[in-house]
Amino acid sequence: MLIESRIKAYSLAPVTKPEDFSKYAWYEVPVYFLWDYIGHGWRCLLFAFVAAGLVYEFVPKEFVTKYMGSSKAVGYAMGAGLAPFFTVCSCTMVPLFAGILYTGAGIGPAITFLLMAPSANILTILVTGEFLSWEIAIVRIAISVVTATIAGVAISKTPWGRALETEHRRVDRSQGESQETGQQVVMIVKPPMDERLGAALKFGGYLAKQILPYFIAGLVAVSFVETYMPQDMVRGYLTGFTGILLASVMGGPLYTPTLVEIVLGRSLLALGMSKAALLSWLMGQPYDIPNMVAVSRVVQWKVVTTYALIAWLSSVTFGMLYGIVTGLL
Repeated sequence: MLIESRIKAYSLAPVTKPEDFSKYAWYEVPVYFLWDYIGHGWRCLLFAFVAAGLVYEFVPKEFVTKYMGSSKAVGYAMGAGLAPFFTVCSCTMVPLFAGILYTGAGIGPAITFLLMAPSANILTILVTGEFLSWEIAIVRIAISVVTATIAGVAISKTPWGRALETEHRRVDRSQGESQETGQQVVMIVKPPMDERLGAALKFGGYLAKQILPYFIAGLVAVSFVETYMPQDMVRGYLTGFTGILLASVMGGPLYTPTLVEIVLGRSLLALGMSKAALLSWLMGQPYDIPNMVAVSRVVQWKVVTTYALIAWLSSVTFGMLYGIVTGLL
């Protein structure tokens, strides 16, 4: 039922304009806003959480780490191709990033994995297409692939990137040598299918419990922004080249949770924000401050600063290109 509803609902046309909430009292605004959002998006969210749980349970983790350990093109393809299936926000990507880095992945593919997932994972793209437009969602995927790959390749060529990769390989090799003696063959028995399906649903529920409380709190804040922010302010500051620069800062360092930024972006778009500035806003997810601080605990600040700068430049550049090509600057 969920898959059929998504197929029937998919359209490249923008979604309908949200309801005008200014007619309600201030204490009624978040209630009606949440009701309107849930009415539009419950199938999308449910489908995304279930899909994330299934992918997490059934995609072999050893397959990921094996091929992402390559310094060749296949490593970057794996990083860009598999990261979107890990439906988490930028901060919760950090443990996964550390895990694949410590298990032998190259620094380039690991950075590609780190940047790709927050901006173009299953949940993000489904909600982007559902609440903004599928044109924006498709462009967002393409930009995310280019940005993540460029950042990964660039960092792998820097002296600090190569030094970090060498250090992790040395640690991994020494651990492997220390475990060679007394090694035994262990047979891995996979649990029955019904247990694995149950585990997938539990993981989807775990993601929901981790994300939805913050998501709902963000929606309450967004409801007041959409209702009371003057349209003239948005049209004056969030259009043109200046609007793209401002949006790239608002969407990144100031940090808005992944799903909340989409709903807030829709509200700003309805108030007069240009689509080019909206795209730049959405592409700020990988270089937010909480993400950079967390990643700095795993790698050097030189690595963090490098990928943040590349992601920001990409946000501004592709926002400008999109605005020029579509005439929506």
